Amino acid sequence: MRDRIEYKTRDQMRVMAQAGVIVERALAAARSAASPGVKTRDIESAAAAVIADAGATSNFLGYHGFPATACVSVNDEVVHGIPGDRIIMDGDVVSVDCGAIVDGWHGDSALTFIVGDPRSDADVQLVEHTRRSLWAGIAALATASRLDEVAAAIEGVTVDAGLHPLLGYVGHGIGTAMHQAPDVMNYRTRGRAARVKPGLCVAIEPMLVQGTSDSTVLEDDWTVVSADGSRGAHWEHSIAVHDGGIWVLTASDGGRAGLAPFGIEPAPLV
Repeated sequence: MRDRIEYKTRDQMRVMAQAGVIVERALAAARSAASPGVKTRDIESAAAAVIADAGATSNFLGYHGFPATACVSVNDEVVHGIPGDRIIMDGDVVSVDCGAIVDGWHGDSALTFIVGDPRSDADVQLVEHTRRSLWAGIAALATASRLDEVAAAIEGVTVDAGLHPLLGYVGHGIGTAMHQAPDVMNYRTRGRAARVKPGLCVAIEPMLVQGTSDSTVLEDDWTVVSADGSRGAHWEHSIAVHDGGIWVLTASDGGRAGLAPFGIEPAPLV
């Protein structure tokens, strides 16, 4: 039996937006802390400080035993990297994923960036096209009747860019828990996807790699690396669907800048 989807009221979405903006600030701090010579734990600490100072709670720390407030993944580590003593080098592709809880409601977001000077145009395109695939998916959500339209939009950018989705890893519903029904795929699959209707809140998160779609989990039981050692990128936002439209909960502008190229205006949670 499929898990039931938890539909939210506007008041509940507003609290989720509070958590989301804290996550946005935490990711900005993490990005600012990343420079050649710093450790991945220093990047995580910057995000953790923002969440703590805001009086929010991390939804990553302790999640199924995860030992940190943020995932910091480098190069072929596509997702779920555990921050530690690894030294960031010039040209590294770094993905940071974190979340926060406010009054029992969750926010979850991720971004990828290149530290210092890029090592190749391919790395620049990897980061940019993964970011664009995220916004294509969010734009599709604004008019979708079912979530497979989101998957198709993400896949369209992925194929055009010559990149590949990380198989087996998907987006998800979000609300009173970080991970809820329904799954949000990053590529077309068989079967009927969940219906899009007011009250739905989801985290859309394309995870793309330059090479094979296959992956391996390291001995730490968390870090997911590409099977062929190619580099990956990961972008994510949490989004609310309400009767006026959509609002990106983890962006202080509601997603206005990211959606503008698609001709879509987000609808505030008023």
